[in-house]
Amino acid sequence: MVYIKRESELNSMRKAGLILRDVLELVQENAKVGVTTKKLDTLAYDYIKKQNATPSFLGYLNFPATLCISIDDEVVHGVPGERVIEEGMLVKIDAGVKLNGFHTDAARTIELGAVSDIKHKITQVCKESFFQGIAKLKSGVRLGEYSHTVQQYAESAGFSVVRVLGGHGIGRTVHEDPFIPNFGLPSYGLRIRSGMTMALEPMINAGTYEVSYTDNGTVITADGSPSAHYENTIIVTDDGVEIITL
Repeated sequence: MVYIKRESELNSMRKAGLILRDVLELVQENAKVGVTTKKLDTLAYDYIKKQNATPSFLGYLNFPATLCISIDDEVVHGVPGERVIEEGMLVKIDAGVKLNGFHTDAARTIELGAVSDIKHKITQVCKESFFQGIAKLKSGVRLGEYSHTVQQYAESAGFSVVRVLGGHGIGRTVHEDPFIPNFGLPSYGLRIRSGMTMALEPMINAGTYEVSYTDNGTVITADGSPSAHYENTIIVTDDGVEIITL
C-alpha cells in the first residue's frame, strides 16, 4: 500500500532530510586517504544522535552500522570496519535518518583523489541520471517515466543499471511501497500522486548489470567492474518533485 503523507508528516521528513544532508556533507569532508570506514561511521552516528535523531539503518534487518559504505565494485550495503580508504577509490556512502517517527534516505559517491577516467565518468553519469529521471515526475505521471529515463541515460553512456535493486517508498518505515526500478518502459508503473514520498537511487555499473553477494550481504558487481550510487528522498508535488535531502 502506498501512503500519501499529510503536511505535518512531510514537515517531519523535511527536518530529517536536512539532518541527513548535513551527515552526508560531514562524511564527504572527512573521507580522506588513510581514514577507516569505521571512523566515518562513528562520525555519522555521533552527529545524528546530537540532533536527537536516530540512524535508520542501525539494526534494520540486523544491519550493524549507521552507514552503508561500499567501495569500487561494491554496489550497496557495504559494512563499515577497519578497511582503510585509499587513493583512487570510489566510496559510496548511503545513510538514513529517522526523526519524529519518519525516515529519509540518501546516498553519494565520493571520488578519492585521482580516480580512473571510467570511475569519474560513471560517478557523473549516475548522479545526472537521477536528475534526468526526476525531471519527468509530477503528480499523475507513471513511475515508468523515471525508470526509463534513468536506463536510457546510463546505457547511452555505455553503462548498465542494476536490475534486482531499486528505489522505494519511504516514510514511517525505511522501505515502503512502491518498488521503483531504474529500468523499464515509460508507459508502465504506478501513477504517482502529490504527497507521495520516495527514495530514488540509480545504481549504475561499468560492466554487466548482474550482481552477486558476499557473506556479509554486501552487493558486488558480478564482473568486478566499478559501480556508482546516487540517491535522494523526494516529495511528489502537483508540478514536479521536492528534493528534501539536498
